[in-house]
Amino acid sequence: MEGKRTAVEDVDALWRREAEAIDLQDYIYDLPDERIARYPMEIRDQSKLMVYKNGGIRHLRFTDIASQLPENTLLVFNDTKVIPARAYFRKETGAVIELLLLHPELPTRVINDAMLVKHSCVWECMIGNKKRWKTGDTLSNVVPVNGLEVHLQASFHDYERNMVTLAWDADVTFLDLLKALGEIPLPPYLNRGTEEPDKESYQTVYAHHDGAVAAPTAGLHFTPRVFEALERKGIRRSFLTLHVGAGTFQPIKVEKVTEHRMHSEQVVFTRALIDELLRSVGSIVPVGTTSLRSLESLYWFGVKLFKGEATVFNIEKLYPYPWKEEELPSAEQSLRAVADYMDKARLEEVVGETEIFIFPGYRFRLCRGVITNYHQPGSTLILLVAAFVGNDWKTIYSEALKNGYRFLSYGDSSLLWLNGVE
Repeated sequence: MEGKRTAVEDVDALWRREAEAIDLQDYIYDLPDERIARYPMEIRDQSKLMVYKNGGIRHLRFTDIASQLPENTLLVFNDTKVIPARAYFRKETGAVIELLLLHPELPTRVINDAMLVKHSCVWECMIGNKKRWKTGDTLSNVVPVNGLEVHLQASFHDYERNMVTLAWDADVTFLDLLKALGEIPLPPYLNRGTEEPDKESYQTVYAHHDGAVAAPTAGLHFTPRVFEALERKGIRRSFLTLHVGAGTFQPIKVEKVTEHRMHSEQVVFTRALIDELLRSVGSIVPVGTTSLRSLESLYWFGVKLFKGEATVFNIEKLYPYPWKEEELPSAEQSLRAVADYMDKARLEEVVGETEIFIFPGYRFRLCRGVITNYHQPGSTLILLVAAFVGNDWKTIYSEALKNGYRFLSYGDSSLLWLNGVE
């Protein structure tokens, strides 16, 4: 395997030169504050829908989405569910400490399993007002859970790494505790606190697996009647799970975009989904950038399996770039490698981690279109959109601004096709 990997070393310098030539200023646009949607549409599917295809743009409503998709399309949704990941503790001095849960560490790093843990766990957190919380201090809270009075304590497991031990004295799951204690964390750019309606409106109607700290917002527009229209046309749908992390909101603060730190996110694929993807190569449309990043990560996991490099699903942020095209398997070969691996190991699902960074120069392997909202200037997601549609991203965003589209998480939608797709 070593010889094959070194065969691509000569392209390493080329892609790095191209990547380092990316000027983040070219991906910043003027987003007036009043164009940020602070609240969702009253009726989800009444949002605007822009359709971009081979340079052409159409303005529709999201209820028209079925008419814009070919009959053989496979839509792939992210069924993660946002958890009440923000919790507050008040010290005896009156100081308030805020915890935003990022990722479980102990007794398991698998998010779906971490929700079911009882009595104690360790999580990596973002900590507000950390300077008021000394290393040896224990924070306490009394939480009513299912008719019980639960005593919860928080202490540092690792001060430098913001690892916090949470321990409670009742036989309830961590998810039950969170539902009673925490609040849904809204994106910081909304500049408002969480309100009661957000508990429903900041979840997709198909949200299933608890564990995200941010919603896969492209899916917020879907309603039962939209699904009915898709079914009438014979458009299929499948689900994966990527637990969206707070890193999705982290701005790029470095001069060289390749040096931006991408936070790892956990993704879960079922064996049934792999079969659906194998039947649908060339017709796959992810709903949202989280689904897109998950699917492209899946391809690269297949590459690792195909080449015998690894059997652990862990996609590093720049892994896709230093490759010669002739060294890579086709989409079908990659997916078949994943299917064979799962069959051999008798796995019904595979859990992995990805920090894949998609920016201009990336070649998409599985996805032919994407349904997505409008993203922050100069963000990793703007770079992803630019990788998908090229410089036309500027036209798309200019048209959205001119035509009164609402931006960011609670904003309007778009259906973007790779150039050349008929």
